[in-house]
Amino acid sequence: MCTYLTEKFALDGSGKGAGGYFTLTDAMVYVDHPQHAPHEHTVNIDFLNPSQGPSSRVAVELTEESALALIDAIRSALAAAPPGLTSTAPARTAA
Repeated sequence: MCTYLTEKFALDGSGKGAGGYFTLTDAMVYVDHPQHAPHEHTVNIDFLNPSQGPSSRVAVELTEESALALIDAIRSALAAAPPGLTSTAPARTAA
């Protein structure tokens, strides 16, 4: 069953499409029927930059298990990196 609920948020990053890398400004996450994955429903993630047109989009369709594994992997990778390493804000130092 589709939820028709879409989580939209701004982000700061880059994605690679057919024309090469482009700046990402937005993302959407939703559960729906996939366009390509061979499953009835998937967790769909769209990374995009609407100001650059429809070709500036990277779409991902994941099973629930794969989406949860991705979340865990991202958390593990960030936990293993020094604090602030991947942030645009200056790293905080202990006082």
